[in-house]
Amino acid sequence: MRGVDEEATLADLRRRVAAFVAARDWEQFHTPKNLSVAVAIEAAELMEAFQWLSDEEAAAVTEEEETYAVVVDELADVLIYALSLANALGIDVSAAVVEKLKRNEHRFPVEDWRGRARPEDVEARP
Repeated sequence: MRGVDEEATLADLRRRVAAFVAARDWEQFHTPKNLSVAVAIEAAELMEAFQWLSDEEAAAVTEEEETYAVVVDELADVLIYALSLANALGIDVSAAVVEKLKRNEHRFPVEDWRGRARPEDVEARP
């Protein structure tokens, strides 16, 4: 079954976010500072859904309908504000992600980082 992720493009989402903002005349409030703060606040609200959960409990969040709904909403808020920031600054999100992944491929070569999350794990490698 195909979901919206399979059908909507990033450009579609950016246009929908821009239209939502424009219809409410919120561009005046959507400064880069305000939007970056909003992204951070919404990310904190997303983290709050996982606060005090063990790794196992967090991984099972999809099994708890109410918590899962909160996670979905908060993640959507983070993405909406991030897209609004991209709109406000004229950032080509796809190009930014592709370029960042290229830089990260050089920063974190597979042969050094596969299965490792911390620099000391790489340095201690035999």
